[in-house]
Amino acid sequence: MTGNTIFITGATSGIGRGLAEAFHKLGNQVIIAGRRRALLDEVAAANPGMAALELDIADPTSIAFVADKLMRDYPRLNVLINNAGIMPFDDASGVIDDSVSQKILTTNLLGPIRMTSALIEHLKRQPRATIINNTSVLAYLPLATTAVYSASKAALHSYTLSQRFMLRDTSVRVQEIAPPWVNTDLVGKTNDPRAMPLSSFIAETIEKLAGNDEEIVVDAIMAIRDNPGRGEHRLINDFNAAMIANPIPA
Repeated sequence: MTGNTIFITGATSGIGRGLAEAFHKLGNQVIIAGRRRALLDEVAAANPGMAALELDIADPTSIAFVADKLMRDYPRLNVLINNAGIMPFDDASGVIDDSVSQKILTTNLLGPIRMTSALIEHLKRQPRATIINNTSVLAYLPLATTAVYSASKAALHSYTLSQRFMLRDTSVRVQEIAPPWVNTDLVGKTNDPRAMPLSSFIAETIEKLAGNDEEIVVDAIMAIRDNPGRGEHRLINDFNAAMIANPIPA
């Protein structure tokens, strides 16, 4: 949990910034990435010693450029946290905007795959390294009004399982963070009581990352992760009916 060189995508706000600042306080060299230079500078200024790189996770050229710079400027880089993601709402019962769907999948699924691919050989050369993929509780319990987002996180969860197996005989460990609904600006901060406070989520997640769990699931959603098997459809239907009855505030 300390003495690492950590690269975090999508780290200018929300969970990404929370993780970056927590790891920074633990004595790690943290490099954050995001699309907006002003926000990167703001976070870095608030955390002296933290570095920042502009990155468009949806652009393969940007990923390749940043990966080359990381390996050149931070040769001890040994932790990659794939955190960047977007969450537009949609309606799977009607026409879904294809351009929006492509943007979700490019950002949430291809982004982590491409970023990891660009750094994987470097990570395998480290004495010890870790890849952390940030998925979602919606990988297990899809929110019907964000069907494509939920599917992208389910796909990243599946990819993480395969990646972990394929790296089993290397120095690279693969972990997955599956957040619940956290009060961040991913869909707009609402202070809805159903959303977990960001500070509480970060504190529990950091505590659990210090252990040996391959999946980091906060206690509040452990029952959801322990999927009821053939009762899955009822669980998902009841969950979405409850969300429709009490929607997320706009």
